[in-house]
Amino acid sequence: MSLPIDLPAISIPAIPLPIEIPEIIHPAIVHFAIAIPVVILLLEIYNLAARRKTISAFSLFLIILVAVVMVGAYLTGSVDGKATWDMLSTDGQGDLKAHKLLGIYLVYASLALVVLKLLTMAIRKTVARILFILILGGFIAVTLFQGKEGGELVYKYGANSERVADMASDGDDAKEELEEAEEKVTELQAKYDELVASSKKDETANEEAPATEEKAPEAEETPAVSTESEDKKEEAESNETATSTDANSSN
Repeated sequence: MSLPIDLPAISIPAIPLPIEIPEIIHPAIVHFAIAIPVVILLLEIYNLAARRKTISAFSLFLIILVAVVMVGAYLTGSVDGKATWDMLSTDGQGDLKAHKLLGIYLVYASLALVVLKLLTMAIRKTVARILFILILGGFIAVTLFQGKEGGELVYKYGANSERVADMASDGDDAKEELEEAEEKVTELQAKYDELVASSKKDETANEEAPATEEKAPEAEETPAVSTESEDKKEEAESNETATSTDANSSN
């Protein structure tokens, strides 16, 4: 929200209230703050020719009502602004600050209109009435601009939008679920690393066991070879004995 001119920062003193102001009342109140001044302008233009005191008095009553409505719009806007602040982007927060500042100026301007109307009624001159109408027209133009920028806060940045609030809540829930999922993934990764390390240990143990088993049979095979040699030697000696016996028999 870019204001036509740079306005110095002003504030309104804190107003203690006996009740707590609920949220989302601001849009309903600002419609009266915009519509009533237009009605006053039409009455003032008509009364330039009619010059009726009753119309002028009723116009004063409506101007006082506008001032009250402006104060209510400021109070309800402050409540809504605090509620939506965290959900707005940086640009949205900047526009909200500018919107609030212009609203403060409108509150003081509405009080100034009450004073000007009283002066106009006291002077009772056409020039004073025309001047008041021109000032009132400028006031209406500023309120219309303020209403446009307020609507932009809602439709462009989602200020006080229930859907945006739900989306923000869903985003927070999704963030929590993501954090929980990351913790579970970390735990699973740790368990996987433990299983891999355990598997490597088992493979190493299995590779060392066959090497020990292969050495044991070699020690057992040596006696078998010597026994086989002894059997052959005995068989050869038996054959030699049998041969010599046959030779002796033939002689």
